[in-house]
Amino acid sequence: MSDPTGRKAVAAVWRIDSARIIGALTRYTGDFALAEDLAQEALAEALVTWPREGVPNNPAGWLLTVGRRRAIDAFRRRGARDEKYAAMAHHLPEGGALTGADPGPAPDDVLWDPDQIDDDTLALMFTSCHPVLSREAGVALTLRVIGGLTSDEIARAFLVPTATVQARITRAKKTLGAAGVPFEVPPVAQRPARLAQVLSVVYLIFTEGSSASSGDEVIRFDLAGEAQRLARILSRLMPEEPEVHSLLALLELTAARFPARRGPDGETVLLEDQDRRRWDRSAIARGRAALAKAADAGRGYGYYGLQAAIAECHALASSVEETNWGRIVALYDGLGRLAPSPVVDLNRAVAVSMAQGPAAALPIVDALAPAEAFKDSHQLPGVRGELLRRLGRLDEARAELEQAIRLCGNERERAVLTRKLAELSPSDHRG
Repeated sequence: MSDPTGRKAVAAVWRIDSARIIGALTRYTGDFALAEDLAQEALAEALVTWPREGVPNNPAGWLLTVGRRRAIDAFRRRGARDEKYAAMAHHLPEGGALTGADPGPAPDDVLWDPDQIDDDTLALMFTSCHPVLSREAGVALTLRVIGGLTSDEIARAFLVPTATVQARITRAKKTLGAAGVPFEVPPVAQRPARLAQVLSVVYLIFTEGSSASSGDEVIRFDLAGEAQRLARILSRLMPEEPEVHSLLALLELTAARFPARRGPDGETVLLEDQDRRRWDRSAIARGRAALAKAADAGRGYGYYGLQAAIAECHALASSVEETNWGRIVALYDGLGRLAPSPVVDLNRAVAVSMAQGPAAALPIVDALAPAEAFKDSHQLPGVRGELLRRLGRLDEARAELEQAIRLCGNERERAVLTRKLAELSPSDHRG
């Protein structure tokens, strides 16, 4: 009899530990593309075996051991009886056949310490962000392998077609293999050149986790939590880099609001409606401490530092009305100069609307209409609809909200927009 809990366990373990499994297999085989194939084969074996025979005591270790055995079998078939084969075989228990049976106890290194500094996932990130790859290819590859995002999710994050993302990932694997890129956390001297891309990957993983672009959950805690874990490791690995601490601060301060962002039934709760007593004060303290470390470097805030400072403004305010919106506008001004983008301009417009009123913000939003970044996004019509509602231009607001609903891919966010649309009435003329 097949146990459905077995398949659920496979899915849960894969989502949590797939990156570490692929990283460990890459370390053992020295071949990133082969490691991913081996991990997928182990996953397929688990989907057959666990529902039938039960979930092993160490599920991640089971997957890794099966992956290793299949690696040995692959090298054996190729006739590669060399030192690599011998070294890998040394780590397996005696008589380890390639069967669906429980592989037995996993090696000690399978029981990962999530905070160890030479983390396989981190090594995999630096490998995926190697200078031989373009930034776009490296980020797409790392999001796919480490973040567990689908090609569709990555495409939405990059605002490009899914086929483009798939092509980037395929080329990236081939390029890494052809260049013989070593699987390692690079030496200290080489880290700064590759840090910006690694930080970008962690940021994008957290962004998808904190505001899911599709599905029926507004927050993907697995992705957000993994990004926070990686940011903490980076902060210990590169304590002299202020932007590492800034990114950690941004993630902690943003995640602090997670408990209040979901209602009893999983519905989205907007910032102005959140019970701030439910915000995680420990996370706020950690975030502020990390931001203070970044400030101590004396270089001024960078891209992540400015965003973290904005998040800190929200964390310190007792309500939306008491928020220092003037400071937030100034911080967005600095962010726009440092890293101009339509998304930054749109967020700045929201802050302007709170500091100076919707009439001051609407021209900023209208000027963003031609931006390619918002071509298939619900964000611009959603913001514009809210501003028009506050100005009492209800027919225009209704049209914008209807457009936002059509474009929104997340069910929870779509429900919020639908509720806003339903609440519009001729008497709603708040300015």
